Amino acid sequence: MLTARHAAIRLLKLMMVASLVLPAVLFGFAAWVNYRNIEHVTDERINRSLDILHEHALKVLQTVERSFAEIDEVIRDMSDDDIRANEAPLHARLKRIVGAMPQLQGIAILDHSGHPLVTSSISPAPATVDFSDRDYFTAHVAANVGTYVSEIHSPRMGSLGPYFFAMSQRRPSANGSFTGVVTVALLPSYFESFYARMAVNEGSYFAIVKADGNFLARFPVPEDRRIKLDARSEFQSGIARGLERSMFRTKGQVDQIERRLGYRKIAGFPVYVLAGTETSMIAREWMANMSGHLLFGLPLTAFLFAGLALALRRTRRLYDEADRREAAEGALRQAQRLEALGQLTGGVAHDFNNLLMVISGSVARLRSELPDPKHARMFDMIATATHRGETLTRQLLSYSRKQTLTPQVIDLSERLPVLRELLTRSLQAGIEINVDVPAGACAVRVDPGEFELAILNLAVNAKDAMPDGGTLSIRAKPVVLKGEATEEGLTGEFVAIRIADTGEGIAAENLTRVFEPFFTTKDIGKGTGLGLSQVYGFAKQSGGTAIVSSAEGRGTAITLFLPRTHDVALAAPRATAVPTPAAAAGTALLVEDNADVAEVAAGYLRQLGYHVRSATDARAAIAALRLDANVDLVFSDILMPGGMNGLDLAREIDERFPGLPVLLATGYSASAQDAVRHGVVVLQKPYDLEGLRRHIREAIDGAKARQHQAVTAK
Repeated sequence: MLTARHAAIRLLKLMMVASLVLPAVLFGFAAWVNYRNIEHVTDERINRSLDILHEHALKVLQTVERSFAEIDEVIRDMSDDDIRANEAPLHARLKRIVGAMPQLQGIAILDHSGHPLVTSSISPAPATVDFSDRDYFTAHVAANVGTYVSEIHSPRMGSLGPYFFAMSQRRPSANGSFTGVVTVALLPSYFESFYARMAVNEGSYFAIVKADGNFLARFPVPEDRRIKLDARSEFQSGIARGLERSMFRTKGQVDQIERRLGYRKIAGFPVYVLAGTETSMIAREWMANMSGHLLFGLPLTAFLFAGLALALRRTRRLYDEADRREAAEGALRQAQRLEALGQLTGGVAHDFNNLLMVISGSVARLRSELPDPKHARMFDMIATATHRGETLTRQLLSYSRKQTLTPQVIDLSERLPVLRELLTRSLQAGIEINVDVPAGACAVRVDPGEFELAILNLAVNAKDAMPDGGTLSIRAKPVVLKGEATEEGLTGEFVAIRIADTGEGIAAENLTRVFEPFFTTKDIGKGTGLGLSQVYGFAKQSGGTAIVSSAEGRGTAITLFLPRTHDVALAAPRATAVPTPAAAAGTALLVEDNADVAEVAAGYLRQLGYHVRSATDARAAIAALRLDANVDLVFSDILMPGGMNGLDLAREIDERFPGLPVLLATGYSASAQDAVRHGVVVLQKPYDLEGLRRHIREAIDGAKARQHQAVTAK
């Protein structure tokens, strides 16, 4: 046994180490794979950008070449004197060409000495300006090099605008001799504005560069436009190796920013386009992706490690807790009893409440038909017995956690002082009531009615335990449970509501049974034994629990643990008079399979001014509405034969007949809580005329609100 225990502990320790090491290894591998994927996606993005840049630049350069062909056609066989003689129309022609292409700054025709014969920008051309030292001129002097792309230049002829680079060709001549140059000036800003529109991602980089490393345009735009890449740069090295396209990582020669770059040669021209992104942006995208893994992985790893640590701790204590097995077995038996009671209660509650409904409805009818005072006492006895039966059924449903709850957010810091006034009137004068609540908000989400009933039940028990008077203390305090404060092992934020008295206390042998239904130490006729069971069932159904501590002669303390919420509590509803429907309230469709209950319900509806139509099940009700939908209210039981219950009927009506109010009634149904969650008003059986009137008004108001929301949404 000892060896097995040591082996289990050793295994748990290894698992704890593995719970940290294995996720770390997996995270490292995932980080590497993720980074590679981001790099791959980045390269694809760069290649797509290069496709666009290449296409754009190629179209611009080819358009300029077509301009050369047009100019050559015009000045072919023309001497310098002929050009000067026709300068005015040639100037106008060149100006039209420039005006049609926004990428151009100007066009000039130069003679063999580098002086302008005609330009698109100035007429007459300034003959004293000399361009013979420009690279776009000198390149053509020795030989016909075709189309030449120059480096960046600044204008020499007046205020001709910003920097430019030129494309030039030799002037055509019959004998092939050098007669001058035709040059077209292009605007780098045209390319840069296009690149700026492409830069949708932060850190984007675009450029067009000559083969010798001279930049023609660049985004982001540098302060110094006359930039030339070093011969040792990755770009120049790639060109030297004959690579027309490549992808690499490098640090910028201009701004010292590291980037992932790609370049591609423009077909037919000694010019390359570049595209890239800053590596810091790649790292940022990678960190953003990995932070999501961290946000998920760290809590999971911590939870796994904490779970193993808890398992280790509990394993070490396992052999010291053998005496708790009996308590665990007792808790299991208690749970089995609770489940059995729940099944029994759920099985009989519906029929039992239908019986009570018939009895209470019949008594109400007999009161009106037999007003003789000699019958009043008999009617009172029947009504009292009916009410007691209703209360017993409700307490049983509460203990077995089958009660239909309508949870709301209530602030105990405000609600408990209000309840103190109610308890002061309910308890005897010799009992002092102390309420201690936090100064700030202390909210829980519970059914307010069931909560107040639980507090009242505890106060009544305390009163019975203090026949000669004493002190009843109610204290609410936010707590954080870590699984050890209660037998259920609750964890998280709760509010502990401790109700303590200074009464007789409970014997130790009875402590484990105080929450059992029908268990009581009171004299016969003084208690049903269902008060504390209601408290326990309410706490459990609300997501918490209840515990008891007591010592004979020193009083009893019962603590409710209810889950805390940080939602804002709704304002306490003010008591308002329920408006009485007019004498002609309209038509009500009553859906009830029990003939006796249907008769009672129909009588109530007629008293409220409704004309009553009847159906025995949900399908018959739908059929009746299809024949005649002139109905102002559908009042249906939840539990019905035919495979379609009241909640199904309410959903069908909401789809087919929107805006039609639906009120459901139940003695008990597993669907009742679902109906409440779906916003359907549920009336508990047995009910009286006033309860029916109030719930009809609530159903009508709810239908109007939903219809108004639907109209507003459209």
